[in-house]
Amino acid sequence: MPRALCIGILLALLAACGSNNAPPANLDAAFPPESGGTMVDAMSGEPSGLIPMIAGESAASAVASHIFNSLLKYDRNLELEGELAKSWDVSPDQRTITFHLKPDLKWADGQALTSEDVLFTWKLVTDDKTRTPYGADYKLVEKAEAPDALTFKVTYGQPYAPALDSWAGLQVLPKHLLQGQDINNTPFARNPIGSSYYKLDEWKNGERISLVRNDHSVLGPPRIDRLVSRFIPDPASQFLELMADNIDVMNLNPIQYARIVPARPQLNKRIALYKELGNGYTYLGFNLKHAPFDDVRVRRAINYAIDKQELIDGVLLGLGEPIAAPYKPGTRWVNPQLKPYPYDPNKAKQLLKEAGFEDHDGDGILDRDGKPLSFEILTNQNKQREMSAVLIQRRLKEIGIDVKIRVLEWASFLGRYIKTGDFDVVVLGWSLSLDPDQFSIWHSSQNKPGQFNFINYNNPQVDKLLEQGRLELDPDKRMKIYHEFSRLLLEDSPVVYLFEGYGLPAISKRIRGIDNPAPPAGIGWNSEQWYIPTPLRRTEISDR
Repeated sequence: MPRALCIGILLALLAACGSNNAPPANLDAAFPPESGGTMVDAMSGEPSGLIPMIAGESAASAVASHIFNSLLKYDRNLELEGELAKSWDVSPDQRTITFHLKPDLKWADGQALTSEDVLFTWKLVTDDKTRTPYGADYKLVEKAEAPDALTFKVTYGQPYAPALDSWAGLQVLPKHLLQGQDINNTPFARNPIGSSYYKLDEWKNGERISLVRNDHSVLGPPRIDRLVSRFIPDPASQFLELMADNIDVMNLNPIQYARIVPARPQLNKRIALYKELGNGYTYLGFNLKHAPFDDVRVRRAINYAIDKQELIDGVLLGLGEPIAAPYKPGTRWVNPQLKPYPYDPNKAKQLLKEAGFEDHDGDGILDRDGKPLSFEILTNQNKQREMSAVLIQRRLKEIGIDVKIRVLEWASFLGRYIKTGDFDVVVLGWSLSLDPDQFSIWHSSQNKPGQFNFINYNNPQVDKLLEQGRLELDPDKRMKIYHEFSRLLLEDSPVVYLFEGYGLPAISKRIRGIDNPAPPAGIGWNSEQWYIPTPLRRTEISDR
């Protein structure tokens, strides 16, 4: 047989073995839970590292959440429960919390996980040399101690309302591997050792991160053996991979969710669609250190000039909500008296005129002191944000503002522009915790490189409210504090709230064990219990 023909047959056989085009006929059949298999998802950005307190971005947190544990976590109904801690006590004066760790905890390398690791992590996050946006919460602890291997104790200077929530957000790191290292520049960020369900198997730059089952998991074994996150920045490319059955999980955009998938019967047979209002929003943010954005009249004018409903209808196909406060709609933290800035271009022009901007040379662009009102909007490779920027650009042009748009890859966007403060305006999103405290985003002390107040917002009244909100334990009084905080924020317009979109996950029907309808914590709350029945697993060829 000729060599070329042999090679051709071999390639055909390999292609057939790896083909995912023919879904199993029994995708809708019932199967009992079992262990094994590989689940593949798509990520829009590649993590800068896997130490969340340093990386600070959602891509890092998404992967690291499978590797590390915190003292506490939220259950399906968003109630706190123990993760590394089996129980905890709060002192009568509300200033001291004593955590009691579960016995026989281990790191993935087999070493014991003790309260010394928790203490070590607290010292890291509160060290002024650690470049982290998360340190403020933990610096309120006046004293932290580990009196024995299973006890970790923290004492605050005064009662701190988000205290327990904060300990659900700090992922504990191994002292025996990180002691003496520069946490900002450690190889550990690329090769972490954790304690949770999975451990790092492989990280191929620009391609994927693979996690495998951690036999020493402190929470017991997960059902799926291997998780693969492929880096696919373009959602359209992600969707092509979903249609080809090369990935199992992705977040759809509204067009894919509302139009494309329903129109493809074969895809409907393989893919289950979910809908949930997330804990995050999209916004247009100003660099308040750059003129003219230091003028509140300019910021408000731009707020009036943007048609938010147009964005929701055009970008989200109606699958979103307008907001006037940085909280999830329907929660007690949303001030019911606040309404989004209405679309009012005449009001926008009036405010710009008051700020000294007029079209002196008749070119259609407003100017002041001979300088045109022109700026650049930066955003990352996210189609919803890109489309939003284009609609904003058009509306601002109608009132005489010249806007250019630059779309950047996430890592360079974050490192080159956000962390350095080298930008005028951004379109970005915030994912928020369940506690209403937003000190790390809006307090004027949180504007150093790598911290979250990169727009440089500074309002002494807001600072005071944020400080009060952290100390108020009465829920009703605390609610009033955050209602007033939201009112001042809306008045100042350091950002323009664009919309809160629905999360629209699409998941292959080969993945079982998913709660539907989604509980308050979302469909991913129990992903370690998801499973893939043996008959439904895709045939895979390993390149390793």
